[in-house]
Amino acid sequence: MKAQIHQIAAALITFVLLFSACEQDFLDRYPQTDFSPDVFFNTEEDLALYVNGLISMPGRETYLNDQSSDNAATTGAVEIKAMMTGTPSSQTITGGWNWERLRDINYFLENYGKAAVSPETKNHYAGLARYYRAIFYFDKVKRYSNVPWYSTTLDPSDEGLFKPQDPRSLVMDSVMADLAFAVANVRESVPTGTPGKWAAALMEARIALYEGTFRKYHPELDLGGSAAGLLEKAAATAQMIMNEGGYQLHTTGNPGSDYAQLFDSQDLLGNPEVILVNIFDQNKGRSQDQNMFVFGNYEQSPSRDLVQSYLMADGSRFTDQPDFAVFGYVKEFENRDPRLAQTLAYPGWIREPDATPYIQFLAKNFTGYHQLKGYVNSTDAVTINSVDFPVYRYAEVLLILAEAKAELGLLTQNDLDQTVNQLRRRAGMPDLEKAWANANPDPFLAAKYPNLSGPDQGVLLEIRRERRVEFAFENMRFDDLMRWHAGKLLEKTPEGMYFPGTGDYDMTGDGVPDIRLIAGGQTIPADREKNSLGVPLVYYTVDGFGTNADVYLQNGVHGGTLTTGNLPRTFVEPKYYYRPVPQTQIVLNPNLKQFYGWE
Repeated sequence: MKAQIHQIAAALITFVLLFSACEQDFLDRYPQTDFSPDVFFNTEEDLALYVNGLISMPGRETYLNDQSSDNAATTGAVEIKAMMTGTPSSQTITGGWNWERLRDINYFLENYGKAAVSPETKNHYAGLARYYRAIFYFDKVKRYSNVPWYSTTLDPSDEGLFKPQDPRSLVMDSVMADLAFAVANVRESVPTGTPGKWAAALMEARIALYEGTFRKYHPELDLGGSAAGLLEKAAATAQMIMNEGGYQLHTTGNPGSDYAQLFDSQDLLGNPEVILVNIFDQNKGRSQDQNMFVFGNYEQSPSRDLVQSYLMADGSRFTDQPDFAVFGYVKEFENRDPRLAQTLAYPGWIREPDATPYIQFLAKNFTGYHQLKGYVNSTDAVTINSVDFPVYRYAEVLLILAEAKAELGLLTQNDLDQTVNQLRRRAGMPDLEKAWANANPDPFLAAKYPNLSGPDQGVLLEIRRERRVEFAFENMRFDDLMRWHAGKLLEKTPEGMYFPGTGDYDMTGDGVPDIRLIAGGQTIPADREKNSLGVPLVYYTVDGFGTNADVYLQNGVHGGTLTTGNLPRTFVEPKYYYRPVPQTQIVLNPNLKQFYGWE
């Protein structure tokens, strides 16, 4: 089956290159003359060629997607971090206002009807195009809120190019209409690696949940009255997928590896949990070396706050322990939710081809934690480069249903048993009990979301925990923080492992020291002392931030967490939930306006 996607890719490559060869700022490019509607839009093969050329999964092919969130530290030029530490304006934030893809989509929608094919065939391909248009506009709304809605291609002289933004509500109504059409008309059986009915349905549920919660928690929009309808749509679509889609969680009964197998598999095509897969196979000329970018990647260093979010193996809260804030690396991983050790390198983990446990590498500006999710523990290049990527997972459907119903005040214990508790059981974790959660809201999580209240506060907090844990490094966390009005959490600079000061530390869990922290300014001896196993200790100098030490600790030689920066971060609300229209575009079209304090 893998061969099918590569046959498609080979046929499409010239077409895709034509579509992506140049970029301009606005709808100022004529449709590709190579695809004149009178010549090209005649057969189903023509429609398939064009629509498959629109396949795009930006940001959904790697596990390096949490750099903008509180799940990871990074030294990279991440937009939100630059905004919080700088003086952003419409002159400095210039990316994102690009409309070429929309023109390509609308060009198809204007011309597909010319094909001599059945109405069912036409509707299938139109549904796919409208699915892509919905995603395009959803991304624009997330960034700008109000944007101009274009349902047709426009020439450079058309007055429509100079229209103002349409209201967010109008644009999102159009997005939801596109998705409804896609769900009703896109086929279930589609070529390998391309979206079908259930991919469109998941996107409908995802966008409805996002927009419903965004409207509920963002008073500046004054759209709270319409939130419930969107949440109802999210729940209904998720329930439809559960009832009719035929998907189920991937499980072999091994909580120590079932979850991890989703992210290191060479073949997800037959996996019952994966609704849409991005296929990689080095032997077929389509490869991606995840190892090169995941394990020990300095531009995505997992945060201690993420580590603390995982529950204990018995379902109790890690953060309920009185001394959790001063636990070291080995202690942090003891008796935890098994997904923690399937997401991050754990004490005692052995990296191939080594025969002994890996010793965590420490470095300044980073956290000390290393990501395993998406990493293939192998030295075989074909294996490493041929790992499929699960673009859409059934797990998301379950959590959409649980959250939407909880936000509506309709969640029952049976709903939890069919959703959140399915995920917990797969991981080998105890069930979440609604009554107990609501009677005992987690104070650690409640402090993060002060705008969350009501009789279902406790269970909503646990659902938010479950999303963070289940989808760590899968490009979910930043959007979740934005829709929950939790941008202030990004003001805290991510922290790393805790060390009480200089001294010797066990990093593999065998009770034998592996590293030695010494005061900054001291010289690391050439003849390093050995531990009781006869292995030389790994030395690091430690001091406060900005020194020449190997590792920055919060209080220097007096200990603390590894620090990753010291620039103050300010998240301006509601301004930073949005981006400004680039000033160059307002010069071109004076009818465009800035919103929410942007200039």
